[in-house]
Amino acid sequence: MSASDFRIGPRNRQNPLLRFLRSFVGYKRHLTLTLMFLPVVVYFVTFKYVPMGGIIIAFKDYKIKQGILGSAWSQPLFANFIKAFNTPTFARSVTNTLAISGLKLLFGFPAPIILALMLNEVVHERFKKAIQTITYLPHFLSWVVLAGMFQQLLSPNNGAVNAVLQRVFRMKDSIYFLGDNRYFRGTLIVTDIWKNVGWSSILYLATIAGIDPMLYEAATVDGATRLQCTRHITLPSLAPTIVVMLILSVGSIMDAGFDQVFNLYNTAVYQTGDIIDTYVYRYGLGDMKYSLATAVGLFKNVIAFVLVVVTNMIAKRISGSGIW
Repeated sequence: MSASDFRIGPRNRQNPLLRFLRSFVGYKRHLTLTLMFLPVVVYFVTFKYVPMGGIIIAFKDYKIKQGILGSAWSQPLFANFIKAFNTPTFARSVTNTLAISGLKLLFGFPAPIILALMLNEVVHERFKKAIQTITYLPHFLSWVVLAGMFQQLLSPNNGAVNAVLQRVFRMKDSIYFLGDNRYFRGTLIVTDIWKNVGWSSILYLATIAGIDPMLYEAATVDGATRLQCTRHITLPSLAPTIVVMLILSVGSIMDAGFDQVFNLYNTAVYQTGDIIDTYVYRYGLGDMKYSLATAVGLFKNVIAFVLVVVTNMIAKRISGSGIW
């Protein structure tokens, strides 16, 4: 290797070996920071990458006594996938997952952005902090706790929500929010937004805080209104963050929220509330069909990966921003 190979230039920037050597030198130079980061690497390798070896269960006739390696390969190799796809409730679970995730993306994704923009316009500091605290708190409550709360609040017999609706709107019949297929999905969307909107707005508020105040001052001098400042300064500054979060959200579209659905749904709303994760739970842990459940989980993750890649490509072509 000649000395010219290490010259800085467009050709050498594409050299994988040179990039590796430079990154290695950088890690060695900042050894303290590298050692601080080491526990994070160990965590992800141990709990994220090593368990991926269990994927081969999807291609085996898995028996607990024989173990993963001792179990025989399924014949044909994709037999578990074929069996899962032919299950009567599989198509319903996929449809419900896409419907619930799509509605959460449609209504839940813009909600923290709108909240961040509204909080940014609040002048009174104490009032602003109070609103932030109130909207952040639900995030720290588990869905187990919230499910109990919502079951009481939304009860058709003595729930506070039905009592208010009957008094204000003079409704005669109670609404079965958690027991009627017509209202269950809407209940999931509203409760999910209520729980996560405050916490999700933190990232957008941090981005807004990093905008140069001189831009607003210059716009005000030129006669721009608050709405015009938001439209021409705040939103364009938020655009890269919004694009990244949108890509991640689309990648999670096959995950409709197991904790929420599992704690709120029941047999009466299986038609609109049964998602892939609850399907896997029933077949995997309930019926002990581990191979079939693993096959469905692998199918779900492959689709999510493809969605992330495709969305990232589209976002880079449209806005020039992406994850990589």
